[in-house]
Amino acid sequence: MQTLVAPVSKPRSLRTNFSWTFIGNIVYAACQWGMLIVIAKIGTPELVGQFALGLAITAPVFMFTNMQMRAAQSTDAKREYVFGDYLGVRLMSSVVALLMITAITFVSGYRGATALIILIMGLAKGCESVSDVFYGLLQQHERMDRVASSMMLKGGLSLAALASAMYLTKSIVWALLCLTLTWVVTLLFYDARKALLTLQEVAQHRLSSERELQTEVIFKPRWSLKTTVRLLRLTFPLGMTMLLLSLNVNIPRYFIEHSLGSRQLGIYAALSYLLVAESTVVSALGQAAGPRLSQYYAAHNTREFNLLSMRLLGLTGLLSTLAVVIVLLGGRPILRLLYSPEYAEHWQVFAWLVLAGGLWSIASILGYIATACRRIKFQPVALTLVVLVSILTSYLWIARYGLSGVAAEEVVSAAFGVVGLVALTFPRSTRRSTQTA
Repeated sequence: MQTLVAPVSKPRSLRTNFSWTFIGNIVYAACQWGMLIVIAKIGTPELVGQFALGLAITAPVFMFTNMQMRAAQSTDAKREYVFGDYLGVRLMSSVVALLMITAITFVSGYRGATALIILIMGLAKGCESVSDVFYGLLQQHERMDRVASSMMLKGGLSLAALASAMYLTKSIVWALLCLTLTWVVTLLFYDARKALLTLQEVAQHRLSSERELQTEVIFKPRWSLKTTVRLLRLTFPLGMTMLLLSLNVNIPRYFIEHSLGSRQLGIYAALSYLLVAESTVVSALGQAAGPRLSQYYAAHNTREFNLLSMRLLGLTGLLSTLAVVIVLLGGRPILRLLYSPEYAEHWQVFAWLVLAGGLWSIASILGYIATACRRIKFQPVALTLVVLVSILTSYLWIARYGLSGVAAEEVVSAAFGVVGLVALTFPRSTRRSTQTA
């Protein structure tokens, strides 16, 4: 049964897949950023802080329970699992995530509007989580055009819905409810349909009896205890990796909210979200190249594997350097134009955050390379060190130095992240590829 899933057609070029992924991610990130601007313009920094707190609580939970299954799914070059296996595990993990978020919300003492914001954000993340497993199927067959179309559709609808609700009600709660509704609609009426269409295209290359069986079994969630346990063993280290990555991003937010208040958290969230532009490009690179890297590695094609890896790292380093230069030359006017003079006062903090973002972009590419090689178990080791450094530096610097302390914490943590992934993951992956060539 597992051998039925084959590439739908001749693989698209890496340039084509990257172009679609880049466009989709850029449009989606721009829409996400637009939502933050809407909240900042119509609301207050405190309201932005509440929004950021909701993300800070829900994101690590879903990062963990999602177990980066999309990366494992899209790089499953040997087709060890069918789509139904991934879908079944993802549905179960999403329910677990929602229960965890509910428990965290009330145990932490959040009540009223803040609790409601967190819970609604959890529902939205649940929809996003299910969409992600459909993206994994499309990415596995290198149909990044369909993934990109979904992201652009979802981003545009989300921005329109949230902006309309904020303008009419001035309520972040109603805005998030409208946001969640658009994600549900996109999931049901676009993502699921495109995933089914992809499976039907696969089936056209098989006998009619096999075609009927494949569509019925693979598209529906499949819960086999033995298969589920195997899949969880594979992806659990990825889940730990993503949890640690998300914690490293959000640990400063917890300290800011506790020590400096929602207003400073809102300012920090607005500054840090501008880094999404760079991370979007890096994500597009990694997502587009991941399946190809895994194929090179599975085929023991060491030369192409190493060449593509070096190209990814080189391009990421160039983009990161360019971003730092732009901010040093025009950080203050950029922030004044996009937000307000209050945000522009913190342009030096913004410059340090951009430097940290560049380091994390390099670490992200290293992570994609390691995942393609199935060198997964070392990543949590490196990131555990980073989280410990983040906790220590946040505790020592944020309450004492304010947002400047946050900037220093971000740079130090990012540097540890790069060093850790290089030491524990990338060289091992390359040597393994060389030895098996």
